[in-house]
Amino acid sequence: MPRPTKCRRVQYSPDYLIFKPAGVPARQLQEIELTLDEFEAIRLADLEGLYHEDAARKMNVSRQTFGNILATAHMKIADMLVHGKALSLQGGNIMLKTERLFVCNDCKKRWSEKFGTERPHCCQSCGSEHISRIEL
Repeated sequence: MPRPTKCRRVQYSPDYLIFKPAGVPARQLQEIELTLDEFEAIRLADLEGLYHEDAARKMNVSRQTFGNILATAHMKIADMLVHGKALSLQGGNIMLKTERLFVCNDCKKRWSEKFGTERPHCCQSCGSEHISRIEL
């Protein structure tokens, strides 16, 4: 009996949930499901160029598990591209991060901002523009 799947941390929710070949109605296509944790693995490794160990830490999984998630995602994307299938993004055992954490480099105050809002321009406490985003 396999172990239960550990909840994976996802920092980014995709804007588009279905991808398909142009000119073919979706109802005529076979569909492949890419889970949101697989999508996050693709984003971290292939788009951001993170090492697997660093990306695994961001997703709250082991490096081996991250490699397995990424390999499965690559296989699904290749199948979609080669065989002209539709790809839908959904599901997975995930925990979506909803806030970003910032720190003022001058007064050391920390605060959070919701994802989807504009990056703060200055510290809420002292007004300094020397702020940085930090990982939760």
